[in-house]
Amino acid sequence: MHLSGKHAFITGGGTGIGLAIAQSLAAQGASVTITGRRIDVLKDAAASFGGLPLALDVTDPDATASVVEAAIAQNGPVQICVPNAGIAEGKSISKMDLAFWRRTMATNLDGAMLTIQACLPSMLTTDWGRVIAVSSIAGVRGLRGAPAYSASKHGLIGLIRGLSEDYMGGPYTFNALCPGYVDTPIVTRNTDDIAARAGMSKEDALGTMVRSNRHKRLIEASEIGEAAAWLCGAGSGSVNGQTIEIAGGQV
Repeated sequence: MHLSGKHAFITGGGTGIGLAIAQSLAAQGASVTITGRRIDVLKDAAASFGGLPLALDVTDPDATASVVEAAIAQNGPVQICVPNAGIAEGKSISKMDLAFWRRTMATNLDGAMLTIQACLPSMLTTDWGRVIAVSSIAGVRGLRGAPAYSASKHGLIGLIRGLSEDYMGGPYTFNALCPGYVDTPIVTRNTDDIAARAGMSKEDALGTMVRSNRHKRLIEASEIGEAAAWLCGAGSGSVNGQTIEIAGGQV
């Protein structure tokens, strides 16, 4: 229970990777706030570990600031900030319009920046803090057929690396988790999208994602949760500005 007394704020925490991280940190004693757009989903998720559910659209600057303020009022300063909320939609550059590009950036990159910006002042009043952004292997190598998504995840890594330099030498670290394909609702939706676009079966579409992971299986969301907990554990203070690839092998 080494995280007892520490407040973790997680966006996109109602399902998938965000929920797995929330459960992992709560198991170590953290007080956990989870946010997302669907309050009913958040309430059900929070009930599984005793967390605080708050509705939030991370693309809204004012809402992000006020929701973080409300979370701090109940759980204290944010010492673990996990910008995880994101959308993963594939579209070639010839088929995307500016609205699609901006929607992807607004959620995956702007939303992460706004979340960190709102959480960081309270973190800096404490003697310890962790910012753990959920990027993707698309942030380190690119993803075929998804240039907007890849760009947003590359940008998120750049943000984390820049912040790690800004606060170098202090008790706060900034790192990015970069998972491969994880067994989450997003993968289920992408399976349907790939099958429709490529004219293949859902089984074959899922197979393309499974084969993209070096160990040829989908990653469990709990594996990402445990990686986040490790970054909050003893001896993690020298891990800073890093991209931690969780993809079953060398990317």
